[in-house]
Formats: sequence, C-alpha cells, structure tokens
Amino acid sequence: MRAIPLMLRCCARRQLALVTLLLAINMPVAAEVFQIADIRVEGLQRIAPGTVFNYLPVQVGDTVGDGVTGGIIRSLYQTGFFDDVRVEREGNVLVLWVRERPAIASIDITGNRDIDTKALTAALSDIGLKEGRVFDRSVLDRIEQELERQYFSRGKYGVLIQSTVSPLERNRVAVRIEITEGLTARIKQITIIGNEAFPEKELLKRFELGTTGWTSFYSKNDQYSKQKLAGDLETLRSFYLDRGFIRFDIKSTQVSISADKKEIYITVVIDEGEPYRIGDIKLAGEPSIPAEELFPLIQLKRGDFFSRRATTESSERISNLLGDRGYAFANVNTIPEIDEEARTVTVTFFVDSGQRVYVRRVNMKGNTRTRDEVLRREMRQLESAWFSAELVRKSRERLQRLGYFEDVTIETPAVPGSADQVDVDVTVTEKPAGNLSAGVGYSQSQGILLNASVTQNNFLGTGKRVSLGVNTSEATQLYQIAYTNPFYTVDGISRGFNVAYRETNFDELIGADYSTDVGVLGMNFGLPISETSRAGLGIRYQYTNFIAGNFSELAQEFVEENGNVFNDFILSASYTNDSRDTAIFPTKGGLRVLRADLTVPGSDLQYYKLTYQEQLYVPLTSRFVVSLSGDVGYGEGYGETESLPFFENYYAGGPRSVRGFVANSLGPREIGDDDPVGGNLRMAGSVELFAPAPGGAELAKTLRLGAFLDFGNVWQTDGSDLIEPIGFDIGNLRYSAGLSATWLSPIGALSISLAAPLNEEEGDETQVFQFGFGQTF
Repeated sequence: MRAIPLMLRCCARRQLALVTLLLAINMPVAAEVFQIADIRVEGLQRIAPGTVFNYLPVQVGDTVGDGVTGGIIRSLYQTGFFDDVRVEREGNVLVLWVRERPAIASIDITGNRDIDTKALTAALSDIGLKEGRVFDRSVLDRIEQELERQYFSRGKYGVLIQSTVSPLERNRVAVRIEITEGLTARIKQITIIGNEAFPEKELLKRFELGTTGWTSFYSKNDQYSKQKLAGDLETLRSFYLDRGFIRFDIKSTQVSISADKKEIYITVVIDEGEPYRIGDIKLAGEPSIPAEELFPLIQLKRGDFFSRRATTESSERISNLLGDRGYAFANVNTIPEIDEEARTVTVTFFVDSGQRVYVRRVNMKGNTRTRDEVLRREMRQLESAWFSAELVRKSRERLQRLGYFEDVTIETPAVPGSADQVDVDVTVTEKPAGNLSAGVGYSQSQGILLNASVTQNNFLGTGKRVSLGVNTSEATQLYQIAYTNPFYTVDGISRGFNVAYRETNFDELIGADYSTDVGVLGMNFGLPISETSRAGLGIRYQYTNFIAGNFSELAQEFVEENGNVFNDFILSASYTNDSRDTAIFPTKGGLRVLRADLTVPGSDLQYYKLTYQEQLYVPLTSRFVVSLSGDVGYGEGYGETESLPFFENYYAGGPRSVRGFVANSLGPREIGDDDPVGGNLRMAGSVELFAPAPGGAELAKTLRLGAFLDFGNVWQTDGSDLIEPIGFDIGNLRYSAGLSATWLSPIGALSISLAAPLNEEEGDETQVFQFGFGQTF
C-alpha cells in the first residue's frame, strides 16, 4: 500500500523538472544583465521599425535585465498592433520578434434596413473598425453587443448578428457583418394590478406606450422602449399624486416577451393608498410681499384633494412674483404636514425672499457688427433698476424677434463681493448682415416664378432694413425698393418708405381679358402698443393704368365710365398682434391683423377696403398642433365711385384659401365670358391639424404634415349687370378636406396638398392636387 504514494511523488518530481526545463528553454532573455548595443525588430510587414522604437521603454545604451524585458513586452502589446511578442538576445543586440495583427481590407454590412449603412459605417469607424486599421476581435465583439442593444431599443428582439472574418493575402482580413433583423415585437397587453379608484382604461390613456392601433404605424406606440416605460410610470405616479394619493407606490414592473419574440406583455403592480384632502394652507418665513398678494397665487382650496402639480405651480408663481419684484435669489419651499387619522395635509409655503437685487450693468457680447444701441433699445431690463426675471425674458424674446441673431443667451451672474447686485450679460451670435438671393419657383396660379433680391436687415449695424427686389412670373412682374427704420424715435415708432411697380396680367392669373400697371410711392409709421401688438399708419400715392381687352365687356364698360388712368392717394391704418412663438412652424400663440384702406376724397377712384385676419395655434400634445384661421374682407365705393373697382376685388380658391378648387376661381363670374371676377366680400377659414414628420427633431424643423378642413367664398353685393349676381349667403360657402405637407428646402419652400371638395356645384373648377415651389415677396 506504500508503493502508490511513492510513485505519485516520483511523478510529481518529473513534472516539476519538465516545467523547469520548459521555462528555461522559453526564457526570453538570459538572466545576465547586458548593455544594448543595437536593437533589431523581426517579423514586421506593414509597420515601420521607427513606429516600434517610439513605443519601446528602452533605447541603445540602456542596460537590460529580467525586470526590463517584461515592460518591453507589455508596451508593445498595449499598442494593439501585435498578436505575439518575444524578446531575445544575440550578443549585445536586443532582438524583438513580433507577429502583426492583420489589417482590415474590407467591411461588408448586409441585412440592415432599420439602421442606415452610412451612419452605421461612421459609428464603426469611431469605435475602431475601419478599413486600413488593425483588426481587433474584441472590438468586433463589442460592436455586435452594441448592435443588439440598438435593435432591442427598436423592439426587434429576434435580431441575429453574425460576423465572419476571412483571412486574405498580405496579412489582411475581410470583415462581413450579416444582420437578420427579424420582426418588430409589438406590445400585446399592458396590465395594471392594484387600481381600485380608477379604471385601467383611464390610466392607460395617459401612457405613451400602448397596444397596436390604427395610428401605431405613425406614433410607434406599440414598440416597447425602456425609456418610454419609465416616462409612463412617472406619468402614472403624477396622475395619482395630483388626485390626493400621496402614499401611492409602484410595487413592481414586469416586462415579458413571448417565445417567438413577437409579443410583449407589461404588468405594473401598484398600491394606491388612500386619498388625502387639504386641511389648511399657511404662509411662513419672511416674505417681502404682503400675504394679500401671495395668497391669490396659491391655487389650492381647503377640502380639495391634495395635488402635487397644483402645489408646485403655486410655489413657482410665488417665486416668479418675487423674482419680478427684484428678489432674484428668493426660495419658496413647500412643507406638507400629513395627518394620518384625518387623512388631511396641511400645506405650508415657506418663503425666504432674501435681499432685493439690483442690476449693476447690462453687458453686450458677440455683436461685432450690430451697434450696442440696437440691442439696448430692445432691453426691458434696465441698469440700476430692480432685477426682474420677467423683464429679462421679454428682453431675450425681443432680441430674438429682430432676426439679426442666430442665438441669444442672457446670464445673470452675481457681482463679486456684493449680495444685492447682479450683472445682465447678453451674448448674441450674429447672422450675416446682408442677403443676396436669386431663386426659381413654380405656382399653378402664376406659373414659373423668378426672383432676385438684395436685402440688408441690419444696414451698417444700425438695425435699419433696406431691400431691393425683383419678382417675375407669367402673370405678375414686381419691382420694389423698401426702407424701414424700426426706431425712428426713441419710443420705438418706426418709419418706412416703399417704392414699387407691378404689372398684372389677369388673363394669365384668372383668365380675364384685362391687365393693370400699378406704381406705388408710400410712407408708413408703426406705433408699439404692447410687447406683441402694434398699430400702423400709412399714406401712399398709387398710379394705375387699366388696360381693357377686346373680349371683356365688363372691362370696356368700366373704362367708358371711369377712364383707364387713375391717380389715387390711399390712407391705411392697421393693428397687428403677434404672439406666435415663431414665425415658421408655430406651435402656440396667434396672429391677429386688422387693416383698413381708404382713398382720400378727391382721388380718381373713391373706395375703401376692410380686412380682418386671425390665426390661432393650440398645442394638443408635444407633437400635434391645431391651427384655426379666419379671414374676412369687405370693400365698397363711395362718392362718385358707385362700387369697389372690380380689379380691386377679393378672390378665393386655391392654396392660399380653399384648397381643392382652382386658384381665384370661386365666386361671381362675368356674364358671357364666364371669367371669375372676384367679389367685394370674402369669407374664408381653415381648421388644420399639424404634426411633425417622423424621422427625428432635425427633419421636424423643415417638414410639417397636416390634415385640414377649408371653407370660404366671395360674393358681389352690388356692381355691374355684367357680373353674375351672387348675393351674400352663408349657404354658398365651399368646403374641402385633405392632407398637406410643407418642406423648407434649401432653395425655397415647397408646399403640396391633396384636397377633395365636399360640396362642389355646377360651374366650380376643382383641382385635387395643388403645389407651389419657391418664395415670393
């Protein structure tokens, strides 16, 4: 029985001797220390020896021993260039044997439909997988894992990614990534467990995620996303907290996927708790504003259910009021005291106003061309005055509306060494001061549009606008020079001049046999009323040469009664209120314009025109906006002019009013020729639902989709017997519905619509598809 342990000990000695022998054979450098006389690198194919020398921690003349060789090997491995490194000695020569990693000769990606190949290739390049670089298998493994995560985030849990590395000549490899995306997993069911106060259907209405519906192709609400679920859970929490359930808790969330990875099931377990009502409301601390002014800002009532949102909003209103009164560093904290027995909450608003803060200086930065005075006259926050957060916000909005700057930022740093002073630092990024443009467009009503303009919105940095423009089409030719000084006086009264000449061929425009040549010389003033509203006054001289064709009895009759050359002086008054958040693709606010034009008594033609336009934008969600617009116009003659000159009439139909009908074709027509002549009364409007295009925030800035309902028409309340009589009747309104798209392309705006007339009548000219390209001025 003792022979077996002895044999084991003998075997162990042999194995130890063998290991010792192998280590001695493979020892990279002899234990003897030597001084390097030369360094030689063996095995290089693509990499230059100089590159290797740059990474070596030793050089000729250094002494090498056992402790140094390990550092040499680690340094060369860390470069990522080599698969194998050996260090040897030949006399006093240090010999480095290396085997290079292969270089990537080509990268081929197939099967990717959801992720663009160009974007994917760029991402791979940033990570380190690029043609010409050294191949690293660990990098490819990380890429496969990241690709899986990207497809998982898109709901494609059945994705299969297979990478193939094929060796090529000259120590190169070809990398092929084959992607089998599979089908997108859809949310099959969302279940909420534990809800008693509210039905599950009502709670799920608040979720962004949902089961497949008829809008899912656009909203993608049936595609699971961890981020979206987290947002929905927070929405659910807010829903309960805003209804008094202050002990609400989400116990667990489970997300499971079916075996075929096509269906996802979400289960949310909640504990509602009991609702709590507001027992009392208190103000504490040291508010610098009387409580009589603060309490109306608190939108809470005793006996109502506690609401976290109402409490937070009340706190913000108090803080904003204090900020507007100069207390820039005020703190308003909400302290709830819960009575478990009575199930009530006493809400205490603890107000610490701090010291009143004054503005020491208003500093302007970044305006290399624009004069300081142009910026300062827009500032509502003044130096040496109380600091007001509202005035700072209005100042920024006014600077942005100038159109001179790409970006405007305002910071309010505290003055060092002072507890009651701040500076207001305004930083702007200027746009190009001038604009030289030429363009080509097309409109179905006017044909090819050619335009060119030279514009200086900020002439010599003074804020004055100077423009020279030419616009020609088959129907219209316009030549215009304009000048506007927005601050003719220090109070913000503007003054402008306008010189224009327009030739209009109504035969090309609406098919009527007459034309006009109109020259205008005018001056106008603008008076600011509030931050968003403005009044305007103007006077202009207008020369009109009316040219009647041989086939229009209406035009010939007008020339016989009134002549064909007219010199008129026209007074104009207007009121504008523009509260839109932006002029391009607005999402909230509105635009209201009221305008009146009256020829001065003694003019060749005596008439007046009244026009009212209003647009209202109401955000439904963060993505959808409803637009409500209306337009009413009325004109009439007075004195020796019996009615509004028919070439000054209003028109309806087409992309600018009632889509689905040929432009300018609605309303009265000339008896005999059946040409549209417009009318002296117009009513039009639209209800449109806007949505940004799918594809990300960048595309949404330039492309907008809509679904609309248009209505409108024009009527002739008096006039010639040669006009087909259409008296005002609201029942004569024409309606159309359809889809629209507007794209702000680099060379101009492109708008298209598909509209179906809903109540066309005999004689109406319809046009389902309408579009326009380019811009006019």
